[in-house]
Amino acid sequence: MVSNPHPDVNFRSISIAVVTVSDTRTEETDRSGRAISQLVEAAGHQVKHYSIIKDEPTQIEAKLLDLCALDDLEALIFNGGTGIAPRDTTYDAIASLLNKTLPGFGEIFRFLSYQEIGSRAIASRAVAGIYAQKLVFSLPGSTNAVKLALSKLILPELIHLVGQLKGP
Repeated sequence: MVSNPHPDVNFRSISIAVVTVSDTRTEETDRSGRAISQLVEAAGHQVKHYSIIKDEPTQIEAKLLDLCALDDLEALIFNGGTGIAPRDTTYDAIASLLNKTLPGFGEIFRFLSYQEIGSRAIASRAVAGIYAQKLVFSLPGSTNAVKLALSKLILPELIHLVGQLKGP
């Protein structure tokens, strides 16, 4: 286990939006969206918004813009549509809008995924960055993938990253 060189001394609850991008999932079948919400809330943070949208670039972009306009949100977690299939458009829609990217997120996520699923990890286009002073994460739609990303990368760094955005 890697130690945290600069632990967060003061916990604070972060407000988050969870968006599942899928042509087929419903609230009843959205295991990944539910897993994200449960992990976020178990860590003491708040899911302020949850939705399921179609894997259509215009819907993804509109949802990102709408959510980033809300003052009470600090981070957005999208899941689904990050592969290379013709209907996987989430990466393209989100990456084109980001003001800053966090390349290490995708790199480390794929490394961790490789340890679990092997070479198929190369097909993941998970990405993270900043848009309108909000953290934006885009994850694969697999429940195992979202659990990996949340437990190993997002939740350990969430407070620190939001703090960096807020400034001194």
